[in-house]
Amino acid sequence: MTRSAGTVVTFGEALVSVRSAGPLAIGSPLTMHAAGAELNVAVGLARLGHAASWGGVLGDDELGEFLLRSLAAERVDASRVRRDVLPTGVMFLEARTPDVSRVFYHRKGSAGAQLTPHDVDRLLDRDLAWLHLTGITPALSERARAAVLHAAETCRRRSVPFSVDVNFRSKLWSAPEAAEVLPRLIEGAEVVIGSPEELVLVAPEGKTVEAAAAELLSRGVGEVVAKLGAAGARAYTAQGVFTAPAFPVRAVDTVGAGDAFTAGYLSARLDGEDADGRLRRGNLLGAFAVGQLGDWEGLPRRDELGLLDLGQGETHR
Repeated sequence: MTRSAGTVVTFGEALVSVRSAGPLAIGSPLTMHAAGAELNVAVGLARLGHAASWGGVLGDDELGEFLLRSLAAERVDASRVRRDVLPTGVMFLEARTPDVSRVFYHRKGSAGAQLTPHDVDRLLDRDLAWLHLTGITPALSERARAAVLHAAETCRRRSVPFSVDVNFRSKLWSAPEAAEVLPRLIEGAEVVIGSPEELVLVAPEGKTVEAAAAELLSRGVGEVVAKLGAAGARAYTAQGVFTAPAFPVRAVDTVGAGDAFTAGYLSARLDGEDADGRLRRGNLLGAFAVGQLGDWEGLPRRDELGLLDLGQGETHR
C-alpha cells in the first residue's frame, strides 16, 4: 500500500544506553547504544520506509554527537535538534542474570529535560503526517511537560493526527501526578497505546482495561491499544475489539519491545491497514526487537517483514 505523504515526527529525551554483559560492579564489558522511547519509534518507522524525524535537546558533547550519528545512519531526520551546554543523559543497563536486568539513570540536569514549547513549534513547522508522543517526556520537567501539552494542542488545532504511548515511569513521577497530566495529553489522540495498567491510569473511571478503553473511546480517542506482552495485543475501536497473538520467538533482550510494537502499529496505520493488520505488524516488530540485543538494532526493513513467516531454524537463501 502507498505510504502517507509527509513526515512522522517524534520528540522527547534521547539517551546513550551503556549496556553491560554482566555485573557493573566487577567491570563487565560495556557497549554504547542510542536509546529513548521516541527515538526507538522513529528508527522503527524509518526502517520501514516512512519519512521519520526525531527532535529534542542534546548536549553539545561527544555523547550528543554519537546520538546524531546513529540517527543519521538510520535515515532519521534530526535537523531540528537543539544542542545545549548541559550534558546528554546516560542510562546503564546491567545484565545481572540471563533473565534479570537492572537500569540505572544518569539524567538529572541533562539536556533532554530542557525541551520547550518554542522547540516544539520549530519541530512541527513542516508538512506533518503524524506526531507521536509518550508519557515519559512530560515527566522530565515542568518545561518539558508544557512542551508536550503544547504539541498535542497544536495537533488538535491543526487537525494533525497524533498518538500517545502512555509509557508510565514510576522513577520519574508518581501515579497521581501522571493521572493529573496524561488525560489532558491524550485528549483527541487518534491512537493511545499502553499496558492494561497504564490504560487504567489514564482513564480513572475505568477499573479494568475494557472499561478504560470504553471511557477513552467515549472521550474522542480514535483507537485504544493494549500491549499484552507474550499474549500479543488488543485494539479497541469503534468497529469492535480485535486481538492478535504474539509471534513465538526466543527472547534475547526485551528492552525496547514496546516501542517496536508502537512503530509497527503506526506504520501499518499509515499504510492504511485494518486493525488486524496493524496489530500483526506491531507484534511482528516486537518479535524482531526481542530477538537481538539493543532497543532497535534488530528491527526489520520492509523487505524483511516476511522473515518470521519462515519455519523456525530455517535459513533464507
